[in-house]
Amino acid sequence: SGWCGAAQLAGEPGRGALLFPPLLLLLLLLLVLLLLGCSRPLVLRRGPGQVGYLPAPGLNRGEAARRARRSRRPGVLPPPFPNGWYRLLDSAQLPRGAARSIALLGEQLAVFRTQDGQVYVVDAYCPHLGANLAAGGRVVGNCIECPFHGWQFRGEDGKCTRIPYAEKVPDFARVRTWPSCEVNGMLLVWYHCEGVGPTWAVPEQREVATKEWVFRGQTEHWVDAHIQEIPENAADTAHLAFVHGPAILGGSDLRYTRSKLWDFMKHIWKAEWRPEPEPNEHCSRLLLQHSATIFGKHVSLMDLTVSARQVGPGLVFLLFEHALLGRGIILQTVTPLEPLLQNVVHTIYYQKNVPAIIPKFILRAECIQFERDITIWNNKQYLPKPLLVREDSGIQKHRRWYAQFYSAKSTRLPAQQGLDW
Repeated sequence: SGWCGAAQLAGEPGRGALLFPPLLLLLLLLLVLLLLGCSRPLVLRRGPGQVGYLPAPGLNRGEAARRARRSRRPGVLPPPFPNGWYRLLDSAQLPRGAARSIALLGEQLAVFRTQDGQVYVVDAYCPHLGANLAAGGRVVGNCIECPFHGWQFRGEDGKCTRIPYAEKVPDFARVRTWPSCEVNGMLLVWYHCEGVGPTWAVPEQREVATKEWVFRGQTEHWVDAHIQEIPENAADTAHLAFVHGPAILGGSDLRYTRSKLWDFMKHIWKAEWRPEPEPNEHCSRLLLQHSATIFGKHVSLMDLTVSARQVGPGLVFLLFEHALLGRGIILQTVTPLEPLLQNVVHTIYYQKNVPAIIPKFILRAECIQFERDITIWNNKQYLPKPLLVREDSGIQKHRRWYAQFYSAKSTRLPAQQGLDW
């Protein structure tokens, strides 16, 4: 939190300018970069309510977040759980013989890996007396064993194969199974409100699979918003200059990002969003050109090309290319845990011959920019019929494209009076 912390220490713009002149802050930045330069991956975990809410007099951070949730009016929302693939865990979080209980998409799931490495996802609750299969249950062969009475359920089809004290296993004794896959170092589950099987596959990133690009870090955030708000930013090109134009040195607190202290540095974004044609109509692309100026002078070292490919409602592949600093990718996953609570993970892989400081700097900068968006998402209202100008046409195009992930039977939320999730 070095850069964010520096912004907070700066406090009021006038005071900060006296305490931390730009030259000193640049030296501090160099020190932070040196500390980031070690080979250990950068890992940042932001807990629920830790970012994205402004402080309130007399309240601590958690209390201020709860008050803001209760007083917020979310608006008329789309269905909370679009159809598509969603991240469950990183592959490394589920070793052989392990089981995990995970709540997401309004469901409680048991995820387990057999000794031969196969992963299965089933409903967590045993149909016998409701015990959670992953809370103390064992992996036995290709089955998960209930910790309550020892019933064993096959991961492939959910059928009960053994009841220790019964002569016969009823044919109808089974748990629901969920389609899953393991790709790009992640375990993912397929969700469809009508039970339809996967209609598209998660693409494999070749450089990650072949280990040409190596893991350099990960960030995790919790966002109190509808899932659609997050990818919609890709089509809202007007917000780039206003929210993401100020220097990353200004941190993520929107009260201080426009401080005159940071006027010497500006980010410049050129963006174009468009959906992909068939057979990849479930995908869209955002092409970004980034440049920066310091004291009004263009700094070519910070020129960066980013291609962000949205794959379904919850996956984004952000490919980075730099003339000198090489290539890499940030995998962004958005998983709805509750109707208005999203778990967002960013994982960066980069060329192994590029010093670790480069991808860690990119991930840290991306984290600051993303946390600026979180403050907007956590406090905004969803407007089904927003007041738009001609330059906002991409937002309506994005909503028409995103509508394909809802079905006629998609669960809709009743009108909410507040968001104390």
